[in-house]
Amino acid sequence: MSGLLALLDDVAAIAKVAATSVDDVAAAAAKAGSKTAGVIIDDAAVTPKYVQGFAPARELPIIWRITRGSFFNKLVILLPLAMLLANFAPWLITPLLMLGGSYLCFEGAEKIFHALFPHADARVEADMSVKDPGHLEEEKVRGAIKTDFILSAEIMTIALAAIEAPNVYLQAATLAVVGVGVTVAVYGSVGLIVKMDDVGLFLAQNARTGAGRGFGRGLVKFMPVLLKVLSVVGTAAMLWVGGSIMLHGFHEYHIAEPGHSIEVLAEAAAHALPQIAGAAQWAVTAALDGVFGLIYGLILIPIATRIVGPAIAAVSGKKSAH
Repeated sequence: MSGLLALLDDVAAIAKVAATSVDDVAAAAAKAGSKTAGVIIDDAAVTPKYVQGFAPARELPIIWRITRGSFFNKLVILLPLAMLLANFAPWLITPLLMLGGSYLCFEGAEKIFHALFPHADARVEADMSVKDPGHLEEEKVRGAIKTDFILSAEIMTIALAAIEAPNVYLQAATLAVVGVGVTVAVYGSVGLIVKMDDVGLFLAQNARTGAGRGFGRGLVKFMPVLLKVLSVVGTAAMLWVGGSIMLHGFHEYHIAEPGHSIEVLAEAAAHALPQIAGAAQWAVTAALDGVFGLIYGLILIPIATRIVGPAIAAVSGKKSAH
């Protein structure tokens, strides 16, 4: 009997430790996940374009295929790589973060540049030349999964840098929770977004009341506006997150400017508005990080389109998209 009681006591102790670990994982995942908010917003803003032009019946299957690819990217490829980096080459985390930050700044700046100075997009023209819907779907899914891989790598690296875990197991579990949570949040939201116009159309045609039909028509008209707002918010988030990553990287390498000047201006705003000091300091910091991200991204555009892009195209044997 004493042996059984001792065993039960050990089981209870293990369960208690496990429960504590679950709480630790959840808390760490929430903290790490909050750091990736800007990239998540952009991911949700970017993904709906991959189902535009397809029959409504194909929208959710396409999103599900991209979701499975995203899970594979995060859990099978990126999670083990992140663990290897964290435990055997932690000095690589900051350079990789800055590489991802450069990508975010470039993408955000390129979107703004394209909006201000519209120009032909070879990728869009290539899509228009594809007549087979099945082949076009395969191309779109592959393109979405490739884009997801880049954004997922940035999300996982940001989360890894934010995780404060006492051991590798808790670190891996936290990163896995972040990966799963982000994927479900992004593609669940995307699924709702792309089907809302169908819901609105159904209500407009079949609702029993005038108010219901009016709501349906309003929903159909609102969805294009929502997609445009998401695109703008996503672009701003890219520049903000990318700029802040670069400035943090500069700080890690003992490069004070322009981060120090931004801190001074943010503190000045906080002192000028003591009633909302915290919000004012955050807003100024985020805005100036975004401005820096835009300037840095604009500098990267000719480098990426005239040097990096053609070099990659030459190595891969594919025509550059720019």
